[in-house]
Amino acid sequence: MTSPMYTNSVPVFKQMLTALKTIIAKADAHCAAKSIEPGALLQARLYPDMFPLLKQVQIAADFARGISARLAGVEIPALEGKEQSFPDLDVLLSKTLTFLDDLDSAAFEGSESKEIVLRPGTPKEKKLSGQAYLSNYGLPQFFFHVTTAYAILRHNGLEIGKRDYMGAY
Repeated sequence: MTSPMYTNSVPVFKQMLTALKTIIAKADAHCAAKSIEPGALLQARLYPDMFPLLKQVQIAADFARGISARLAGVEIPALEGKEQSFPDLDVLLSKTLTFLDDLDSAAFEGSESKEIVLRPGTPKEKKLSGQAYLSNYGLPQFFFHVTTAYAILRHNGLEIGKRDYMGAY
């Protein structure tokens, strides 16, 4: 039997990141078709104090890797975060999906009670059980950044809808 911690994390991340990968490809094609400078979309924000699209995608991928690695007890892959284009984001999402594909579901056994420490050694340090980390922190953070990336592109005229956001399930 597969761990519920695996079932409630990795397949969800894979579904949403695969959908985001498709949306990013559509955004790239949209820029080419409409003669829009890709940087206009990559640096677009919903509000001036929010991160731009580029950073939203990077953070979503970071959360998918980080959450999964912590729960599985493996090292988080170090990626530089220097993406500057739609093809760069595609590579980032591909690397993240490959990492997720390579995780062993058995490594998630018992992770619901594993202690996860956020911001260790700082005044903001917080200790959570694996279950609370996934349900109350990790998944909401991940979905926030995926949804914001979607909203930025939709707001800027990309013709996408809920089916694009959800991907195949």
